[in-house]
Amino acid sequence: MHQDGASPLKGKEMQEPRCLDGAWMQVNEEGKIHAIGTGEAPVLPGEDQFNMEGSWVFPAFCDSHTHLVFPEWRPEEFLYKIRGMSYAEIAQKGGGILNSAQKMEMAEEGHLFAAALRRCHECMAFGTGALEIKSGYGLSLESELKMLRVIARLKESLPIPVKATLLGAHALPPKYKERREDFIDMIVHRLIPAAAADGLADYVDVFCDTGFFTPEETERILEAGARFGLRGKIHANELGNTGGIQAGVAHQALSVDHLEHTGPEEIQSLLNSNTIPTLLPGTAFFLKMDYPPARTMVNAGLPVCLATDYNPGSCPSGNPWFIWSLASIYMGLEPEEALSALSLNGAHAMELQHSHGSLWPGKVGSFISVEPMETLAMVPYRFGSGLNYRVFIQGKEYNP
Repeated sequence: MHQDGASPLKGKEMQEPRCLDGAWMQVNEEGKIHAIGTGEAPVLPGEDQFNMEGSWVFPAFCDSHTHLVFPEWRPEEFLYKIRGMSYAEIAQKGGGILNSAQKMEMAEEGHLFAAALRRCHECMAFGTGALEIKSGYGLSLESELKMLRVIARLKESLPIPVKATLLGAHALPPKYKERREDFIDMIVHRLIPAAAADGLADYVDVFCDTGFFTPEETERILEAGARFGLRGKIHANELGNTGGIQAGVAHQALSVDHLEHTGPEEIQSLLNSNTIPTLLPGTAFFLKMDYPPARTMVNAGLPVCLATDYNPGSCPSGNPWFIWSLASIYMGLEPEEALSALSLNGAHAMELQHSHGSLWPGKVGSFISVEPMETLAMVPYRFGSGLNYRVFIQGKEYNP
C-alpha cells in the first residue's frame, strides 16, 4: 500500500490501495522509510539486506480497539455461552465486565503489566504495528487509574505506538445501581480530570448501548472529555439501535465502534461526519450475533475500519488475520478492502496516519512480508491455515 495516507480510504477507494510490483524499500537507522522504488535496488554498505522476491509486502496492522489489560481470562463464561446463555444473561449473573472489574480491584499493577505485555507481543507477532488499549475493567476511580498507569508502562516498554482510552463508563457497578447519576458525576468530575492531569489518556470512551449508558449520558461524558482535550472513541449500536452513532457524530468522536445495529439513518449520519465506523467482527463471531453491514457501508462511501476488540469476554483473540477472513466471509469485504480497513483506516482511527498505516517515505518502517501468493484473496481464503509471513517493526525483523 504505497500512498501517503493523509486521508482515510473511503468507499471504492478501499478496493484500490496503490501497489507497486517489483519494488524495493529502504528503512533508515531511525526505523523510518527512507525511499521506495522499482527496478534495481540501491545497495548501501553496512545495511541489512532482506530478499523478499515474489513476496507480498504490506503495512503492519493498526489495531484501533482492544481491551488487553485485564486480570484474568473468563473461560467459565465461555461454557455458559456454549450452554446457550446470552451476553446479557451472563452479565445479569455478575459475569462479563463486572466479573473482570471485581478481580481488577485486587490485581497488582505488576501482574497486570506483565500479562498485558505478553499479549502485546502476541499481537506484534501477528503483525500488529500500532495498538489502542482501553481501560474499563476498573469501574472505580482507583482501578481505572491503575489500568491507565499499566497502559502508560506499556507505551514506554514497546517499540510500537500505543494509544490509551479511558473507558470509565463501561458498565454500571453494583454499588451504584440505585445511584446512577452519582457514577456519572464521578467520571465527569473526578476520573476524567485525574486521568488528564497525569497525562494517562489520549481518548475517552462510553459503552452507549442497550442496558448500559444512554446517548444523553454519553454526551455528558464526551463533553467532559473534550474540556480536557480527550476526543471520543465510543462503543455504539452493538446490542441495539440506540442512538449511539448519532451521539458520537454530534460530538465529533474520532470513531464509533461495533455497529452491529446500523441502518440508513446511521449511515447517513456517518457520511456527514469525520467519524470513522470501526467494525469488530471477532465479537460478532464469538457472541453469535449478526455482523455489521460492512458491505452496505463501503458501498455508501464510508471509510470502514476493522479492529480485533481483543478482550477476555467477547473476543479473546488479537489475531487480525482472522478478522480479515471474517470480514470477507461474513461481511462481504473484498480482500483489498479488508486490508485498507486493517491498516490505513486503522491508523486514522488512532490519529497515527502520518506515521503508520501505509508504506511511504517518512513513515515508520513497520510492515509484513507474506509468502508468494497468486492473489491477495489467499489471505482470507486460507483462514487459520498459517500463511508464512515475517514481521518487521521499525525496519528490524521481529522475533518474539
